[in-house]
Amino acid sequence: MKSAGAETDSYRRRQRGVLLLGYAAMVCVLIIVGVPLFWIVITSFKARPDIYVQPAVYWPNSWHPENYRDATTKLPFWTFFGNSLIVTAVVSAVKFVLGVFSAYGLVFLRFPGKSVVFLVIISALMVPNQITVISNYALVSQLGWRNTLVGIIVPLCGVAFGTFLMRNHFLSLPSEVIEAARMDGANWWRLLTRVVLPMSGPTMVAFAVVTLVNEWNEYLWPFLMADGPEVATLPVGLTLLQNTENPSVTNWGPVMSGTLLTMLPILIVFLLLQRHMIKGLTSGAVKG
Repeated sequence: MKSAGAETDSYRRRQRGVLLLGYAAMVCVLIIVGVPLFWIVITSFKARPDIYVQPAVYWPNSWHPENYRDATTKLPFWTFFGNSLIVTAVVSAVKFVLGVFSAYGLVFLRFPGKSVVFLVIISALMVPNQITVISNYALVSQLGWRNTLVGIIVPLCGVAFGTFLMRNHFLSLPSEVIEAARMDGANWWRLLTRVVLPMSGPTMVAFAVVTLVNEWNEYLWPFLMADGPEVATLPVGLTLLQNTENPSVTNWGPVMSGTLLTMLPILIVFLLLQRHMIKGLTSGAVKG
């Protein structure tokens, strides 16, 4: 009995240790994420003297909500916002459709070289986007698409991640349901729309949210393609806002205000769909 009691006490101590370690990790993550966000929010309400004073002021001496007005009026903020909406919506829609259809073909259709195609997709995931910037830039320039939304959108429409995610999820679907649908005479379109997609809701939400966040925050390629504010997206617009005055004494109040306004739409989308996103990413665990 003593032995059993000792084992029980040891188990409880281990459980408490794991629990404390988990809470400590959560606190560390909260500090790492929360402190910079707090600093951005506070700085967005500071006057310039409070930003550059030493030692740093963690609470404004006076509040300046005028920074938000400056962020939206010094440069065509709403033009940037509209460009971001167009680029994000079009690229996300194209990636979503191509990702679902390509994953469906790799899982449910039979054709020669299917394994080779999947290996090529995996290889594309291993190549950083920055490596292809020079070749894409040269091609887009030759086509005359520089400083156009088309030139920004088309090179961003690769679907390697979406194909990989959706393929792994499709492989995890019950094979009995798929076979039953085929025995009932379902063609490929009916199988996709009536069977596969209704069972893939959380994973599709996860795919959509990840794609929306990535495209909304895309900076390098729109920065290279945009010669002026006409086609610049919000991340590029923040750079232009930072450089409206002497860059060595940037008024960070309006810049931080613009940063928060840029974060807000995608943050709302993420908060509304985070539960489905997490469920979708975990249900799409690698199989086969």
